[in-house]
Amino acid sequence: MTPLSEDLKRRRWLILGVVAVAYVLSFFQRFAPAGIAQDLAAAFQTSAASLGVLAATYFYVYTVMQIPTGILADTLGPRRILALGGIVGGAGSFLFGFAPSLDLALVGRTLIGLGVSVTFIAMLKLVAVWFEENRFATIVGICMLVGNLGSVLAGAPLSALAQATGWRGVFIGVGALSLTLGVLCWLIVCDSPAALAAGHKPRFDRTAVFNSLLAVLKNRSTWPTVLVNTGMSGAFFTFAGLWATPYLMQVHGMPRQVAASHLSLWFGGFAVGCLLVGSLSDRLGRRKPVLVAASHFYVLLWLIWLSGVTMPLPLSYALFGLMGLTTAGFSLSWACAKEVNPPLLSGMSTSVANMGGFLAGALLQPLFGWVMDLGWQGEMVAGVRVYDVATWRHGVLVVTLCAALGALASWWIKETRCRNIWQAS
Repeated sequence: MTPLSEDLKRRRWLILGVVAVAYVLSFFQRFAPAGIAQDLAAAFQTSAASLGVLAATYFYVYTVMQIPTGILADTLGPRRILALGGIVGGAGSFLFGFAPSLDLALVGRTLIGLGVSVTFIAMLKLVAVWFEENRFATIVGICMLVGNLGSVLAGAPLSALAQATGWRGVFIGVGALSLTLGVLCWLIVCDSPAALAAGHKPRFDRTAVFNSLLAVLKNRSTWPTVLVNTGMSGAFFTFAGLWATPYLMQVHGMPRQVAASHLSLWFGGFAVGCLLVGSLSDRLGRRKPVLVAASHFYVLLWLIWLSGVTMPLPLSYALFGLMGLTTAGFSLSWACAKEVNPPLLSGMSTSVANMGGFLAGALLQPLFGWVMDLGWQGEMVAGVRVYDVATWRHGVLVVTLCAALGALASWWIKETRCRNIWQAS
């Protein structure tokens, strides 16, 4: 990377700051259904399976958009897709907030997923082209730390605000913020230092794009990163994205606000963990040992929740904080994917790695709900289905097996020593 002038160094932090705020919004939208799951169930009179589909719609669209987003980030550049994503996501949030029926809420949730699906890969692309290679995991960790403010807000704060003012008004306000950020991305973001200096326009060559994507997909070293991301983040998105709060309320008898505060602690631990894991990996100059350790400890924690064992409140808080720290291990999968593929294809390689977790979230959220509905005994409280402990264990088993897949795949990660090791054949 060519050394940057002081002006460009200041400019890159401004660019990253705007995109990081957009990423906060992306995280909030991803996990918001968990904070208002009871409200959504009551508003639309829906089953666990249907509620799972509503939450998972975001993940369906996000999954489908990962590779197209990586292609667009490498060709048309992050600025254009970030601006358009803000507009589409804002429209979806408005529709979700006003939706009188489950069908329209699904359409709104789909548009939200479509709009925010571009944010993360565009951000990774900007980090790759604006910052030094040996700082990649650290800078991404900082972005994840900031972005996870959105997931923290989607826990206890959203739950409290929804109870005080209604959940619909929250999403209407978020829609307005999304539109504003889309405009700011258009005005402030620049695709690369070279683009800023030369003012050249990006080009889209379909043949070159297809060949580049094929090269990433045919690279055997890419796929362990995909599976690690699938297992670890898939379990995270599935449980934290919808089922954690109802689980704590129904299995451990926690009041709603206490359960939601556990979720916020998980998100907060994840935010801090991303910074710590990225910094530790960069300082050690190693990826694989950190990833193997985090993924295996992550599975051990899932076994505790699978048991359904009762525990004092301080211990459950501590375990949720540890869940957050270990969940952050999957953030290294993006660095691992980038470092085993051509540097110019950082958008495509990170998007391929990122696709697995969202695909798992899309499939497992409704599967979790379907498994729960199979064991439902017909009990309802205030229009919401109540499940027994045994039924909850069946649901948690789904995500525990997913997490175990990530831990197993970590052994096949190729050690890069925090530098790009791709070589043209």
